[in-house]
Amino acid sequence: MNRYPIWKYLVIAIVILVGLVYATPNLFGKDPVLHISVSARMDAIDVNAQAQAETALKANNLSYKSIVPSKRSLTIRFRNVEDQIKAYDIVRQAMGSSYVVAQNLAPATPNWLRGIGALPMYLGLDLSGGVHLLMEVDMEAAIATRMEQYVGDLRTTMRQEKIRGARVSREGPILKIDFRDQLSRDQAYEIVADQFRDLDLRSRDEGGYKLEVSFTEVARREEMRQALQQNITTLRKRVNELGVREPVIQQQGDRRIVVQVPGVQDPAQVKEILSATATLEFRLANETGDVQAATQGRVPVGARLYYERNGTPILLNRRVMLTGDSITDAKSGIDSQSGGSSVTISLDGKGGRKFSRATRDVVGRLLAVIYIEKKKITHIRDGKEVKETQLIEEVINVARIREQLGSRFQITGLDSSREARNLALLLRAGALRAPIEIIEERTIGPSLGQDNIDQGFNSVLIGLIFVLAFMAFWYKAFGMIANFALAVNLVLLVAVLSLFQATLTLPGIAGIVLTVGMAVDANVLIFERIREELGIGNSPQASISAGYDKALSTIADANITTLLAALVLYGLGTGPIKGFATTLSIGIITSMFTAIMVTRAVVNLTYGRQSRIKKLSI
Repeated sequence: MNRYPIWKYLVIAIVILVGLVYATPNLFGKDPVLHISVSARMDAIDVNAQAQAETALKANNLSYKSIVPSKRSLTIRFRNVEDQIKAYDIVRQAMGSSYVVAQNLAPATPNWLRGIGALPMYLGLDLSGGVHLLMEVDMEAAIATRMEQYVGDLRTTMRQEKIRGARVSREGPILKIDFRDQLSRDQAYEIVADQFRDLDLRSRDEGGYKLEVSFTEVARREEMRQALQQNITTLRKRVNELGVREPVIQQQGDRRIVVQVPGVQDPAQVKEILSATATLEFRLANETGDVQAATQGRVPVGARLYYERNGTPILLNRRVMLTGDSITDAKSGIDSQSGGSSVTISLDGKGGRKFSRATRDVVGRLLAVIYIEKKKITHIRDGKEVKETQLIEEVINVARIREQLGSRFQITGLDSSREARNLALLLRAGALRAPIEIIEERTIGPSLGQDNIDQGFNSVLIGLIFVLAFMAFWYKAFGMIANFALAVNLVLLVAVLSLFQATLTLPGIAGIVLTVGMAVDANVLIFERIREELGIGNSPQASISAGYDKALSTIADANITTLLAALVLYGLGTGPIKGFATTLSIGIITSMFTAIMVTRAVVNLTYGRQSRIKKLSI
């Protein structure tokens, strides 16, 4: 009656054994490390970089456990957080701007466990530390960029309406249109007011017949709101492309964005990608202008002076043929002709049609691809860190248009395959609507996280002790069996979280504490049912069987409804709510397995072979 077939015992034993193996990596802890990686343009770390880092550490009497080199990074392990924090500034200054240095935690799991995929859980920002960035959107630049687009639109409108002699120029956020006579200006006023409802028009007679064009206040606020929201969306896509778990990306005020990224395997790359404001512009080369005269300050009208990466000056038209807004996909690869790194770009329907029309009449001319990035550069002056904003505008590719281009084409001229991959990631995630500047950057060290981990562990331990004591006191031997199942439940919960590399946060720990309290509910129902059966005179064996069978439907109903609520929390929630829902959902599943299958197996082994037992310790 109360016996399992041998295969059930084997399944339970295998599940517990696998759970122990995959939960074990969490016992080894993590080492505080410095992760040093190369910038996007370098394909491999310099051979002298390791010696450079070692020399800087030894000169300051800082000890470390090991330095592990790879193709594009160095990982320096330390014995404690204090040494890691001291070494951070020293190594960052010694390595220079060519390298990105970030603090992190690296698992100390033995190699044999790593070989079978047994790794510790990821820890969230509140536990493991990570990168906290406060970014400010350059709203003035967003308005100016949008008005620059209106320059081309207004010129096209003037040509289509045959208003001759109209000259459109931009001065900051204001456009100025000069006319030959008042009649042309009045005619243009009516046309622009009708076709461009977002623009505010003012007539000026000083020094000629002019129109001043700017955004209306409503349109200005809407443009700023859209710039902020698009930047948030773009940053979220970039983080998702990197596979970062449970990041926090949210608006702060009317022009700022908070980004919190928990500890990851390559935090330096995360910082580099998130802080990059890379976009592309496609412009035709001005092949008739004098480049040498332009380098001396005499730039032709309608042209701008740029420089290629090798320092060669080149004149390009001011008018932008295409921007990164139209890019829907970008993939890095190898150019079949040159063998160098390349990025294949796909445009949306509107962008493809626009680019196709733009290149149809310019076959044979040179087309330039401009890489634009706004970076924050840190310099050490008089012993203090000074941050300066640097705008990088480089011509990464100049090629002659051999045929009319469509919605898919390739750009080359990149310095390395890593740069190609990063550029493809940035373009695939979408162009930023407006430049962003990092005004606050904090690497949250693991010391704060360790305090949270200790407090969370203590809360789980205290809750577990109270539950174990109550079950042992109230249900005696059966209570001890439930306690064993509860311990197995915790092991399996940790194992599943580790196996799927879930991210554990403080709300996740709260879910574990709740699971500890809820896990014995099923056993309480079963044990109380067994007591009722004994109370009405049934035999111990019949009471055990009836207790498990009759309580099963109630246990299933209670746990399924809670599981559905947890799944809804996971589906609709974000960040910490997802962490709580994840641990709660897994805890419900493992607790049902241990409370029903494991306890029943132990009870069967203990009492199942005693056919004449007269009393149960319950």
